[in-house]
Amino acid sequence: QVQLVESGGGSVQAGGSLRLSCAASGYTSSRACMAWFRQAPGKEREGIAGSDSFGGTSYADSVKGRFTISQDNAKTTLYLQMNGLKPDDTGMYYCAARSWCLGSIRTMRSGDFDYWGQGTQVTVSS
Repeated sequence: QVQLVESGGGSVQAGGSLRLSCAASGYTSSRACMAWFRQAPGKEREGIAGSDSFGGTSYADSVKGRFTISQDNAKTTLYLQMNGLKPDDTGMYYCAARSWCLGSIRTMRSGDFDYWGQGTQVTVSS
């Protein structure tokens, strides 16, 4: 079983930065592929950043160049560094995991992931 617990959300003005963390536990092989999703009110949950077991990363076009996904060496914590935040980045942010990545985050859907955290809210004001 895999458990994921997000933290680090909050309220920030446009142009500001936040760093989200996701504490991961459970079988490492079951969470070799990890990702960040976000869901704005009234919208579908969308994948924004992914990290595979080979150190590869991928990003949605909407966040590329502004957000950075990373993991600690022990693979126990997933991070999302968010810079240049915009009001459109407002939403609930979720950490997700599965055994292997099916491709880049641009091709994976929320239904592809087996494990989810409870989410952390990010609010960006203009």
